[in-house]
Amino acid sequence: MAKYKLEMLADGFIFLEGPRWHDGQLWLSDMRGETVYTLSEAGRRSQVASFPKHPSGINFLPDGRVVIVSMQDRKLMQVAKDGAQSLYCDLSDMVSHDINDCVCDASGNIYVGNFGYDLLAGEAPKTADLIMVSMSGQRTVVASGLEFPNGAVITPDGGTLIIAETFGNKLTAFDRAADGRLSNRRVWASLGERTPDGICLDAEGAVWVASFMTGEFVRVCADGSVSDVIATPGKRAVACNLGGADGRTFFGLTFAGELADLGSGKALAAVEVCRVDVAAAGSP
Repeated sequence: MAKYKLEMLADGFIFLEGPRWHDGQLWLSDMRGETVYTLSEAGRRSQVASFPKHPSGINFLPDGRVVIVSMQDRKLMQVAKDGAQSLYCDLSDMVSHDINDCVCDASGNIYVGNFGYDLLAGEAPKTADLIMVSMSGQRTVVASGLEFPNGAVITPDGGTLIIAETFGNKLTAFDRAADGRLSNRRVWASLGERTPDGICLDAEGAVWVASFMTGEFVRVCADGSVSDVIATPGKRAVACNLGGADGRTFFGLTFAGELADLGSGKALAAVEVCRVDVAAAGSP
């Protein structure tokens, strides 16, 4: 019998991405619903902002500002408390297709992945860059040749970045320098047929992985072994995070459809939860 079982917290969304636990609530992007929300631990939702070009990863800068990925126009947008938006950084001249998930370090450097090709149009796969955006506005390609770079985490000491290569079926790690640049690329975990999408880090250094194509959330340890599996029968596992008052509430974003359903506008996405043994490590 499975150790953990998900229960419904909130549904009626179209396609969810980018969950972040921050200031006592879950922030999340309804990518296809073109809206960013916050969700209380009890499931009460509030709208933060509208994003007509599809929101994804969410960042909280050290100075308190909120910066959110706008996928289709390939921009990072700063969002005020009243939902008003202003341009934080334009990446459209550096990438040719949608940007997606991201992670922010303690200095405010944001690492942003991108599709690399037109996935939904059936274009042949191409590798993509990982771009770091500093708080001063500097844009730097810090890694290339990634196979659909997606969710990412940074270890508490700031020394390692781990990123999901969705169609590389692996988690890839880098050493991080003081200025945020990356080196010593290596496979952190090979995942077989699993396709890692959104990920999060726990206090024991394990990574929870949402595997979209196999419909499960898996906890991957530093030695590459899988310690726990949370199945999502009939659904896709999209992204996850840990939070709640004690950091041990697992928030899993699910989707009761296929890639072809993304443009349908149907409310097929939900936030499901369970309690886990190991608390959050605060990333992403």
